[in-house]
Amino acid sequence: MADLRVNIAGVELKNPVIPASGAYGFGREYECLYPLSELGGISCKGMTLRGQNGNLPPRVAETPSGMLNSVGLQNGGIDHFIQEELPYLEQQDTVIIANVAGHTIEDCVEIAQKLEPTKVDIIELNISCPNVKQGGAAFGTSCSAAEEITHAVRRHTTKPLMVKLSPNVTSITDIAKAVEAAGADAVSLINTLLGMRIDINTRRPILKNNVGGLSGPAVFPVALRMVWQVANAVNIPVVGMGGIATAEDAVEMMMAGACAVQIGAAIFADPWTPVKVIRGLNDWCDQHGVRRVADLTGTVQPW
Repeated sequence: MADLRVNIAGVELKNPVIPASGAYGFGREYECLYPLSELGGISCKGMTLRGQNGNLPPRVAETPSGMLNSVGLQNGGIDHFIQEELPYLEQQDTVIIANVAGHTIEDCVEIAQKLEPTKVDIIELNISCPNVKQGGAAFGTSCSAAEEITHAVRRHTTKPLMVKLSPNVTSITDIAKAVEAAGADAVSLINTLLGMRIDINTRRPILKNNVGGLSGPAVFPVALRMVWQVANAVNIPVVGMGGIATAEDAVEMMMAGACAVQIGAAIFADPWTPVKVIRGLNDWCDQHGVRRVADLTGTVQPW
């Protein structure tokens, strides 16, 4: 068997496969299918400082080779996570990644402070949320805003800080370099691409929010390209996601520069996907004489 262990900013994972935030909740619904300890880690449902209900339905729509969602970060808040969800996750023998978001820098700083004494292994800072103090533009769409929020959170936590990047930008490499300069220990990408569908009978958008985030196989080539670009622009670990559904997809993403991968939309079609990818990675490595899956990272050879 291949050595599937990988490392993200000093945190060792038993394998590089992580269910993505928003697609897996806190894992409770899946433990009847397989032990969560088989996973490299779990990126938890995105959490805000206080609980919020999210957007009005309909908030999920099918698209060719993917799906749109505008769930709107429905969650119980960081205190609920620490009191109700974290004790369960601590018993699962897997790396715990807390995905956090806020509408102000102060929100994110307070969340980081609350997580500091906990057994969370990595904080994943979602900078796709609107900055309400700056007119509603997402933190992750400008280098200055991305750098500012990363620097503020970095100052208030000693935990490894991974920043989740939005693809809805002119240059994702510039954003990645900005958060690296501000103290990020790793980056994860891509978050969903902004998309839309229309009901031609009612002439209204299918989603109540009008637009939503596109995920699924349709975004994989875009995600792969962005991971490759960012991996060649920064000196911190890159975690790749976006349309991964098979072990071969994971191999591609790692060859592009990812040290680990996250799986999202594919889980809705087949909840066994993360385990299948883990086993498929081992088989692929055995068949191709790869002793350590970590040796795949960044091995693509451009023409």
